[in-house]
Amino acid sequence: MTAASVGGDSGVSKAGVSDEEDKLQVLKGAAFLTTVASVGMVAGFGSTLALAKKKSPGWFSKGVAATAAAPETGASLALRALGWGSLFAWCGVGLLSVSVWKALGVHSLAEFRQKMQSIFPAIPKSPQAAAGSEPLDWDAVFRSK
Repeated sequence: MTAASVGGDSGVSKAGVSDEEDKLQVLKGAAFLTTVASVGMVAGFGSTLALAKKKSPGWFSKGVAATAAAPETGASLALRALGWGSLFAWCGVGLLSVSVWKALGVHSLAEFRQKMQSIFPAIPKSPQAAAGSEPLDWDAVFRSK
């Protein structure tokens, strides 16, 4: 057994461990961001409910349970509004996307990308250009090609 063969085996295992550590780091980051976003959403929703109850406790209690005056609870009304709003948002974005697709006259995603690259200015890849080493010429940006 030589030192070269021992070193070669440990190099392979180090690369495998590094990949596993990278994946673990990504999972930890995703879990952290998910937790922070969830806590923020719960805190925002809770503070909004508390503010609504503080401003008008009578109307707040009427919205909790269905009554003859209001045959639908506030929660069911909000869920229905969220459903319709989501449907309209999805359909609107889809319609906008299809209309842009048809207006440009493209037939594939590759054609769409090439068309967009010919219309819009190129994004600088180097850090110096991105840092703004040269001033941006707005006339060149909005000039049609």
